[in-house]
Amino acid sequence: MRIAKFMTPEIIYGTHSLSQIGESVRRLGAKKVFIVSDPKVIDVGWVEQAIHYIQKSELDYYLWTDTTPNPKDFEVEAGCQAYHESGCNAVIGIGGGSAIDAAKSIALLGSNGGKIHQYEGVDCVIRPLPPMVMVPTTAGSGSEVSQFAIIVDSKRKVKMTIVSKSLIPDIAIIDPQTLMTKDARLTANTGMDALTHAIESYISLAATPLTEVYSLEAMRLIHKYLRPSVASQHNQEAKEAMAMASLLAGIAFSNAILGAVHALSHQLGGFLDLPHGEMNAILLPYVMEYNRIAAPEKYKKIAEVFGENVEGMSTTKASRLAVQAVIELACDLGIPDSLSHLDLKEEQIDFLSQNAVQDSCMVTNPRDMTVADVKKLFHRVLKV
Repeated sequence: MRIAKFMTPEIIYGTHSLSQIGESVRRLGAKKVFIVSDPKVIDVGWVEQAIHYIQKSELDYYLWTDTTPNPKDFEVEAGCQAYHESGCNAVIGIGGGSAIDAAKSIALLGSNGGKIHQYEGVDCVIRPLPPMVMVPTTAGSGSEVSQFAIIVDSKRKVKMTIVSKSLIPDIAIIDPQTLMTKDARLTANTGMDALTHAIESYISLAATPLTEVYSLEAMRLIHKYLRPSVASQHNQEAKEAMAMASLLAGIAFSNAILGAVHALSHQLGGFLDLPHGEMNAILLPYVMEYNRIAAPEKYKKIAEVFGENVEGMSTTKASRLAVQAVIELACDLGIPDSLSHLDLKEEQIDFLSQNAVQDSCMVTNPRDMTVADVKKLFHRVLKV
């Protein structure tokens, strides 16, 4: 068996665990904290609550909210300048994956300097980052526990994948009550993002027994609880289960990496500034079907976790049930079955495909993909 590394932050999970944020960042030596969030999270009151607990711990803070749903290079660099000018020595991210990725990237530049582009790729970070505490308010990205940050290169219109164990936050606080302020569409898209993390990490070439148990349990929880979570903002049992599922999937993919769904969705998100969770949700069944012949036994296990009766069934037939179960889930949630509404020209599809095969996530995809393969898949999902 090959050597496997497995890393997570300190994890604080549970309803009202947001109350631990001040004590947590204080334990890390913070004197003044740089809070990264976005206006929508502020509007529903989670930042106000966090600031209350930060001040209760006798800490000063600076609030920065100048980031967008797909954080850009120039936004991160502006955030880093604000971090230095504010005199902060720790970073807190409160929000979805975009806010947390921006927070991690600001912390990266805060201690390492330069431009964010210098850190694209794997293990390009040299100096330790300042203390980081992350609080997700969606059940999807897993960024609060991962070694990833995704930032858009605004000139190339490409999402840069930054991978470094230095990006794993010191403490992740997962409070399921924050999910109760998300609408049905966002709940569906982020939940399907978490499912993509679980499935891609499970079939990843870098998966290990340490990651597979997290991937499988995340899949089980999502299959059981995503529908009721989308159906009701106030279903506490479903919110708690989805918060846990997103956490487990995040731990899994941080250690096992991802695959072609993310390699392709990064291109669409970077080029067209589209929502990451929605792109993953639409692409997932198409890429699963493409990858199925590379991991049929694992697909059979996925079908079992989804409650399909595969006893006495051939591996090939059972593997198809896994794909069908994901299609049915997406349909129930109102996820579109294609990207036919995107008016992409042939040369743009070629550009996206060329970039996709260079994406770091493609390295661990279980089935090889050439540029021609990616183009065929894009044509299929675009219905052109």
